[in-house]
Formats: sequence, structure tokens, C-alpha cells
Amino acid sequence: MGEEREVRKAAGHEPGLGSGYREFSGRHEFPSNMVHGVLAIGMWIGAMHFNVSLLLLSFLFFPFSKFLLVLGLLLVFVFLPIDPFSKFGRSLARYICKHLSCYFPTTLHVEDIHDFHPDRAYVFGYEPHSVLPIGVVTLAELTGFMPLPKLKCLASSAVFYTPFLRHIWTWLGATPATKKNFSSLLNAGYSCIVVPGGAQEAFHMERGSEIAFLRARRGFVRVAMETGCPLVPVFCFGQSHAYKWWKPGGKFYLQFSRAIKFTPIFFWGIFGM
Repeated sequence: MGEEREVRKAAGHEPGLGSGYREFSGRHEFPSNMVHGVLAIGMWIGAMHFNVSLLLLSFLFFPFSKFLLVLGLLLVFVFLPIDPFSKFGRSLARYICKHLSCYFPTTLHVEDIHDFHPDRAYVFGYEPHSVLPIGVVTLAELTGFMPLPKLKCLASSAVFYTPFLRHIWTWLGATPATKKNFSSLLNAGYSCIVVPGGAQEAFHMERGSEIAFLRARRGFVRVAMETGCPLVPVFCFGQSHAYKWWKPGGKFYLQFSRAIKFTPIFFWGIFGM
């Protein structure tokens, strides 16, 4: 019975659903295990932990000259050119997308898949940001759930000044969240995923609640209207419970988060990841 129900859902025959309804389950589409899942998470966000650990250990245990050498090497990776279409990078990104979709796990519900055309650009307004917008992986081009061959996710500019992380996220399809970049991608036929709440939304996170900070975040709607691209609302339920977290509060913390374009949060899950 369970398998039959899944078939009906996939075909859009579930009572009350249109013929274009689709449900994509990460666990059903990409069978995985704990080893692959943890490895995918490590590659996805591990660069942050690696960079901080490397700098801290170098500062504490190396002579100051060696610490400066390590710092210099990291700066090289900040400005090292990235090939977003690298065969190796794309293969690595595909591995991350598939195993993250299974690990958390994620399920994407599409109200009408027939509304999406491969030759048109769309603006996906994704909420909430939470600690990390994990559900974005279900929309990613390399995951393959959506019938859109050109997809980009707008991310904080700070990501692209972080050694190693900038390489991984570029291969995953992320790009700096600037208005100019946003408009250029849409005009070039790329669909864009934007998380309008951003750093301020992460600042307002509360345990046990899904927080969407949209009151003053209408810029993405304006860009969608200016470029003539359909706006697709996306909401990820349960994402805020994926990680345990702690963050300071206060006006200074908010101003600091705005200045560096991301919200520093202490978060952890299994094995501290």
C-alpha cells in the first residue's frame, strides 16, 4: 500500500492534488548512509571549521613567522580563480547535493511541475534562513529535482572571501547576492534562489518557531518584476530544528552581523557538525 501511494503521488493522482503535483524525497531518490552523509556535510561547510582551526593552531603552536606564512597561503586561496564548470568540481558538488538530500532528509513538494519551463528564468523566494538554508539543496541544479537546467543560489558575499568554502559553494551553484549579479543572471536565463531574510533573519531566530523576516525585504520582488520573471514562493518546514545553536543578542551583534554580511552563530549536530 505504501509503495502504491508513492506511485500515485509521483503521478499526481493523490486525492485533492493536481496532475502536475510532484513529491521528491531525498531518501528515495538517492539512497545513502551515515558515512556518505557526514562526508558530504564536511565538504559542504567543513571549510569554516578547517580555516578557524588552522589559524588558531598556527597562532598557538607555530612561530609567528610560520603563522604569517599560513595566513598568506589562506589569502592566496581567497583570490585564486575558480572555474565554475570544472569537471572535478561539478562531480564533487553533485555528490554533496545527493547525499545531503538523503542525510537530513529532505522532501520537495511541487504544486505543479508543468508550470516550469526549461527555457525560462524564475525567482525562488526561499524562507526561512535558519542556521543554514539546508532545504535549498532540493532546488539545486545538480540535485536534478527541478526541470530547470540553469539555476543559481544567491549567497552572502562573505562566503566568496572564505578560503576553500568559496570553491565548494561556487561549484554547488552559489553566487554573490548583489542586485547587479541578481539581475544579470536573470537576464542571462538563469533561475535564482534568494533567501531574502538573510543575516537579519538569522539574528531573529527563536527556538520552537519558524521565523521569516520579510517586512523590509521586497527588493527581490522588484527585481523579479523588472526582469519579467515569475516569483515562486518556497517555505522549508522543520529546517530550524536541524541544528542546535547558540547566538548572542543585542544591538551591537546585529550591527556587526550586517557589517560582515552574515550572522556568526555557534551551531552543532551529530559529531559536532
